[in-house]
Amino acid sequence: MGALQRLLLFGGVSLRGCGGACTLLGGSRLLVCRRQLSGAESETLKQRRTQIMSRGLPKQKPIEGVKQVIVVASGKGGVGKSTTAVNLALALAANDSSKAIGLLDVDVYGPSIPKMMNLKGSPELSQSNLMRPLLNYGIACMSMGFLVEETAPVVWRGLMVMSAIEKLLRQVDWGQLDYLVVDMPPGTGDVQLSVSQNIPISGAVIVSTPQDIALMDAHKGAEMFRKVHVPAKAYLRIATEVVRRLPPPPE
Repeated sequence: MGALQRLLLFGGVSLRGCGGACTLLGGSRLLVCRRQLSGAESETLKQRRTQIMSRGLPKQKPIEGVKQVIVVASGKGGVGKSTTAVNLALALAANDSSKAIGLLDVDVYGPSIPKMMNLKGSPELSQSNLMRPLLNYGIACMSMGFLVEETAPVVWRGLMVMSAIEKLLRQVDWGQLDYLVVDMPPGTGDVQLSVSQNIPISGAVIVSTPQDIALMDAHKGAEMFRKVHVPAKAYLRIATEVVRRLPPPPE
């Protein structure tokens, strides 16, 4: 360890070159030496640790034809994430009709986009053997719900799910899109990490309801995106039913 030398003592052997604080563990059987790192050494250690952690991570590769990717995520399910993703895509299209918008549903176990966008059927294949998105309301849509029966559960293990995500990311003919809105599954699992590490993301929207439990998980989602260097904004969605059930204000 360079200038820092450590010697383990077994039954009374002397200690040399500690260079810092020494702690006796387990009677006289073991001595552990610690040395305070200087600022430069600490920074070097951090850089080295970051370098090691980055090994083996996939290199981000843009989706062909897509300029900007916006992901919509949540810590918990049932907070209005898919509704927000659909509304965001429609709002982007309504704000500027010259922009081409796409909507990708990567929630493999519970796809909602086919129902919300009023779409049914299987995608056609292009000459390049790529899936063509289904179109409605001027939005190009792709979802796992187009590839399985509407009532059929997706009972897959992790490797099959990751293979499906890879196909949804890389084997869809989007043409030229200005914005692709990605409806993520709830939580901070393999899918979220894989999407964040495989494609460049312009920003993330974290959707939550006002309950403490939902907000706690929303903070975890925002922290995950921070760790993978994706700018994230929290969006608090208060359901209409919640508002209606609030007691009237005191007079």
